[in-house]
Amino acid sequence: MILGIKDLKKRLRVFFYYRKLRKEVISAKKINVGSGNVNFDDEWFSCDKDILDITKRRSWKKLLGGQKLNNIFAEHVWEHLTEDDTILANKNCYEFLNKNGRLRLAVPDGYHPDKKYIDYVKPGGVGRGAQDHKILYNYQTLKDKLEKTGFKTELLEFWDESGNFHYTDWSIKHGRVSRSKRYDQRNRNGQLNYTSLIIDAIK
Repeated sequence: MILGIKDLKKRLRVFFYYRKLRKEVISAKKINVGSGNVNFDDEWFSCDKDILDITKRRSWKKLLGGQKLNNIFAEHVWEHLTEDDTILANKNCYEFLNKNGRLRLAVPDGYHPDKKYIDYVKPGGVGRGAQDHKILYNYQTLKDKLEKTGFKTELLEFWDESGNFHYTDWSIKHGRVSRSKRYDQRNRNGQLNYTSLIIDAIK
């Protein structure tokens, strides 16, 4: 197939665009996925689905080439994936992390004891974006999916099935979760009104 001038120019623009992005990613070695293209930290390369589709290996290859990352961060992204897409995303993250690299995930917590919270975040719930939520995780189900991929896991914040909150002090070096005990403004009165299930998955 012979490309027309317009198609050729478009492909060249895309090629040079991704070459520029790849340099930025390789320099950072830390990527914030599903960020809405909001850069929360200058040390991180932040992107959304238009740049990286986390479920597609070819999208990772297109962005990274043969390079690998030290950190991947996703805050309230995994709940938007189907079961099948979750498996693909987990595998891709595992493949494109360096040894001892870390994937930090934060998702709505299915064991949060407040019914209003659950109604807000559950699939089809009343909260912002909840109409697109596919899965409501708890610490057991998320941990299990990541470990089946090959990751070792460390739970950082979560509610258990008895309504008890568990917290391990964590460093923002691996990703700052805004919807957390420490940083969410809705928790200013000492009540844990809005928290996330936060887990680190280590290759």
